[in-house]
Amino acid sequence: MKRSAAEILCEYGPFPGADNVHGVTFDGSRVWFASGDKLNAFDPANGELTRSIDVAAHAGTAFDGRHLFQIAEDRIQKIDPKTGRVLATIPAPGNGGDSGLAWAEGTLWVGQYRDRKIHQVDPETGKVLRTIESNRVVTGVTWIDGELWHGTWEGDESDVRRIDPETGDILERVDMPPGMGVSGLESDGGDRFFCGGGSAGKVRAVRRPR
Repeated sequence: MKRSAAEILCEYGPFPGADNVHGVTFDGSRVWFASGDKLNAFDPANGELTRSIDVAAHAGTAFDGRHLFQIAEDRIQKIDPKTGRVLATIPAPGNGGDSGLAWAEGTLWVGQYRDRKIHQVDPETGKVLRTIESNRVVTGVTWIDGELWHGTWEGDESDVRRIDPETGDILERVDMPPGMGVSGLESDGGDRFFCGGGSAGKVRAVRRPR
């Protein structure tokens, strides 16, 4: 297993009216994050908030190229980012114990916090297609270049790790500084991860190791 210390490229926030950062996603130009009762978007070039949608937003967030997906307690909402309307909902596999959320290969990938699992889920029905086990709690989840990464956060220790999507084995680990947690996780499609900072109310850009 490769192991390295996280290189923090920059911090965004804290943001007005958003005490916590839960899920994080990226639509190609804006970073979206869940803050409990809102979905918020900011420009990663300058950190300025550009949008907010009044919608329940308790955990992971994902973007499929057209729609936002947002965990709200025991369900996953499909949201039109232009209008803010909830278009559909499906049951979340963890029945309220869900954490990270990612879109890849036409399906949703849902982290299970305490159960230490990641489920691949049908976005139309919520049916669980397969399950990957992890050996630590799962916070954020993201796919990049065919690699599955997830965040962990237990006590004062947090990291971002790449796991084998077939076996769940840890392939690589990027350790966050002490006291700096990862609540949500998303890749920008290149050399950065966007990491939610939980109750710090921040989003941090972390260099993706090559």
